[in-house]
This record gives sequence, C-alpha cells and structure tokens, in this order.
Amino acid sequence: MASPIPATRTAVPPWMPRPASRGSASQLAVLQKGSSKESFSDFYEGLSEEAGKALQKIEHTVSFPAGAIIFMEGHPARGVYILRQGRAKLLTTNSDGRTMILKIATPGEALGLNSVITGKPYDLTAEILEPAELAFIPRADFFRCITEHGDACMHFASLLSRDCHLAYDLVRSIGLCHSVPERLARFLLEWSTNGSVTDGVVRVKLALTHEEIAQLIGTSRETVTRTLSEFKKQRAIELNGSTLVLRNKPALESLVAA
Repeated sequence: MASPIPATRTAVPPWMPRPASRGSASQLAVLQKGSSKESFSDFYEGLSEEAGKALQKIEHTVSFPAGAIIFMEGHPARGVYILRQGRAKLLTTNSDGRTMILKIATPGEALGLNSVITGKPYDLTAEILEPAELAFIPRADFFRCITEHGDACMHFASLLSRDCHLAYDLVRSIGLCHSVPERLARFLLEWSTNGSVTDGVVRVKLALTHEEIAQLIGTSRETVTRTLSEFKKQRAIELNGSTLVLRNKPALESLVAA
C-alpha cells in the first residue's frame, strides 16, 4: 500500500466546481489556505455551520500519487477520506482476480464512509486515478464529532442513502442492459454530461483505460476495444488521446433507448 504524502493543512475544505444553487455554498476546487466561504463540498454541504467547523478542525490533509491505494477491501476502517482534487476508483475483486469498478469518485465525495459508520472492514478498495489531495478524518474523531452534533447524523445518513441508490442504478444498468454496445453507450453519455458542447459536438476528458471501462460496465477489455472501434466507424465518436468526442450523440442515445 502506498504511503500518503502529508500536505499542508487547510482551514476550509475546497472541492469540485459544480453549479451552485442560491442559498448554498458553491463547490470551488481551490486548495489555498484562507479560501472563500464558498469552498464547500458534498460532504460538508447541508451541515450546520457549527458541525462543519468542528469536522474541519479534526481533518488532516494528505496527498497521493496516481496508482496509490488509499485503502483496501477487507482492511480495518481507520477513517473517512474526502476527495479534494483528482479522481479515485472504487473497486472490488473476487477470488479469481476479476475486478469490477463500482464508481469513479470525484472531488467532494467521501470514501469509506459506510465502513466507518458500520464499524466493518472497508468493503471496497480505493485507488487513485490521477494525483489527488484528500482530507482524512480518523474514525474515533469522526464519531466523537457527530455524537456532539446531532444534525450531522441525518446529513451522513442521507449521503449513505444516495450511495445506496447509485449502487442500485449500477446494478440496473449492468443487469438490465441487453448488450455491451448499450452499456458502453450509456457510460459514454453519462461520462460526457459535463463536457463542452460546440455545434452539437461534445468534448470531454476520458482518462480511463479500456480495461477500466470494461471493469465499469461488466465486460472484457477486448469487447470494449472492439465496440469503441465500431462506434468510431459509425462516426458516432472520436478518441483523440484522452479526449472523447461525441460527434453523433443521438446515435448513442438511440442505443440506450432501444
């Protein structure tokens, strides 16, 4: 397991930029000390100011290089990690060595929360996809804090409920999709949701290998490579390095709707 590289402690948790609603803090990916009051995350958004500040006081900032393992499936849950910068994949592996990626975590998301609350070992492995910065809160400190701030209990229950529904969606998308082209088309459409659009053409960074995409949609690397080639021949997509270009989004949407 790769060792975390300590980083400077920050006073305010900075997070992924997402559209901010009026009356709530926006998520800005700012990592500078003394950043604005708008720098909050999914993990903190919705908490009372008092509870949020209490959690910030007990968090520790750590940095990981790409490929580092944050925690491993089956290991004791030492604490919860909150992703500040970068991406991480949450995966599980069976006794035959077959791996399935359940989720690509993005800034603002908590990793290991379910295991920390239940007291069971981590039920997934978390691996860094690109250089990342995370906040770490030890389990004992986390429980002490939410015990003192009752509103935090409902907040974290809602986060766990959301993760549960996302897991249901994953099962549906794999179990109810009849073909790999349909599953792959659905993945590409969902991944490009926040891409830039010019004259109907969508561009987004896709820094995943064919093997990782296969682990996300429940198929083999060879099948992903072959299906992507078919999509390219149909001029539905282009892949320029790590840039995914959707040239014919309706064609992919028709596969999902079929």
